Amino acid sequence: MKEANLARNLLSSAERDLKAIRNMTDPDLFADEVFGFHAQQAVEKTLKAWIALLGGEYPFVHDLDALLNALKKLGVDVDALWGLVELNAFAVQFRYEAFESQDEPLDRRALTVEATTVFRKVSALLKGVRSVH
Repeated sequence: MKEANLARNLLSSAERDLKAIRNMTDPDLFADEVFGFHAQQAVEKTLKAWIALLGGEYPFVHDLDALLNALKKLGVDVDALWGLVELNAFAVQFRYEAFESQDEPLDRRALTVEATTVFRKVSALLKGVRSVH
């Protein structure tokens, strides 16, 4: 199933971003925009993997809102995931624009937990699907 292989590749890439954010807990060493970029990428790739796994086609955007809406159209309950949309401010399209500091620093621990939870959910779904080599 090519959808499973695509999902597997996306999750492999998302896992690298998750590993990065797990090691970016110190805001004195890693600015919020660096942490936020990798957190956004981990979630984006995971959501795209989920869409692919369900046989859907994901939009080629860096917009978590659009990806969550695509999952919703596929019948997935995404209510608990809307808070992740705040990561859109760190998406690729904004990487070369001046970043305006937010009033409050990112809650790195909470975002890491949320991104990891979604990743584990999609990884578990993938385990039930055979891949085609």
